Amino acid sequence: MSVESHAPNPSEYISHHLANLASATQTKIVDFSIINWDTMFWSIAMGVLGCFLLWLAARRATSGVPGRFQAAVEMLVEMVEDQSKSIVHGNRAFIAPLALTVFVWVTLMNSLDLLPVDLPSSIIRWVGLESIISHHRIVPTADLNGTLGISVGVLILMLFYSFKIKGAGGFMHELFTAPFGNHFLLWLPNLLLNIIEFLAKTVSLGMRLFGNMYAGELVFLLIALLGGIWSFGADTSVLGFVGHVIAGTAWAIFHILIVLLQAFIMMMLTLVYIGQAHDHH
Repeated sequence: MSVESHAPNPSEYISHHLANLASATQTKIVDFSIINWDTMFWSIAMGVLGCFLLWLAARRATSGVPGRFQAAVEMLVEMVEDQSKSIVHGNRAFIAPLALTVFVWVTLMNSLDLLPVDLPSSIIRWVGLESIISHHRIVPTADLNGTLGISVGVLILMLFYSFKIKGAGGFMHELFTAPFGNHFLLWLPNLLLNIIEFLAKTVSLGMRLFGNMYAGELVFLLIALLGGIWSFGADTSVLGFVGHVIAGTAWAIFHILIVLLQAFIMMMLTLVYIGQAHDHH
């Protein structure tokens, strides 16, 4: 049997690359018993790498003329500090480093989307693990589980600072009296609106990052199909290859902006939501 007969069609190719290495097959919309191992691995790996880079910058910091790496980190730290100072009115000893960590971590995870889409599969075949690892997605932020995990962490911090700044009584009072007032007939509508607000912030924070990175990953897969167009019985191999190189290069350059922009938005919304927890209605 020829090799071409085993080549996947475009739908199979995309479906294969969009499937996670999971602990089990998901059959329900929500199933907390399933773990996406590739998302977990790359999220932790990028988190460790981000912490290492920041530690390395702090260790190499000098009072003299900084090098390029130190200058870049100092500019980043100053930018985050300025944003946190203008948004959060209170003690920022933990919040500013948190925002910096979020920006670096999300940037590193998003940057994995710039790697060739077939690189994970090629490495798996090269080391002979294709019988064990059938799927592998390398971009954690293109997995909704990963981005919602980050947003749930932000929700926990919002609730923590609401209790810390306002006290349990003040927070509960705000839940039942904002935004319509303290009349007992408005307690239930106020409570429902505040619960919906917390849920909306959490879901939108995760969905925004996921939607942009998932769309970017899908575009990279469609561009990759141009390079292998001859495998699908087409006779436009040269045009497909040229389109693959040109479109792939252009999209990769544009995607650098998306990578940084989405990390910046995630950092800013984290600061805004935690800053709102400091404010009294």
